[in-house]
Amino acid sequence: MALLGLLSAQVQADTAEAINARTKEALQGFEIESPAGAELLEKAVGMLVFPDIVKMGFGVGGEYGEGVLLVDGKPEAYYSTAAGSIGWQLGMQFKATIIAFMTEAALDDFRNREGWQIGVDGSVALIKVGAGGKLDTETAKQPVLGFVFSNRGLMYNLTLEGSKITKLVR
Repeated sequence: MALLGLLSAQVQADTAEAINARTKEALQGFEIESPAGAELLEKAVGMLVFPDIVKMGFGVGGEYGEGVLLVDGKPEAYYSTAAGSIGWQLGMQFKATIIAFMTEAALDDFRNREGWQIGVDGSVALIKVGAGGKLDTETAKQPVLGFVFSNRGLMYNLTLEGSKITKLVR
């Protein structure tokens, strides 16, 4: 966890304006990479976007990023995400994550919690894109959807379980 503390100290100086600008870039990149995913996001009542999550590991790993909750396309509140892991790992990775709230009930549940841990306080169905850019239509029917991607496209075999999301004061 010391690694996670060091990592968060390095990146938590983001302003609301910087987060908003990187969020806009991430959403534009996502729309180009996955038109079907972007079409699904248009149906969301709100979305939490973490445009720059940094994951580092040397035996023990951690990740940290800051993002924004968008409702009706406008910033409502700012959040951080953090997670730790143990096991063989070495290196650094950058990714972006979108958590889409597809129902008002799911969005309200998220808003009404002090902190939100994926897999404990809420379940997020991780969307995978198959051949030809097709989305898994059964998964897409869930109330909370998650997309993980990088500048190389959607990422596979990842999990969001255990990520802790905390509201920031901006």
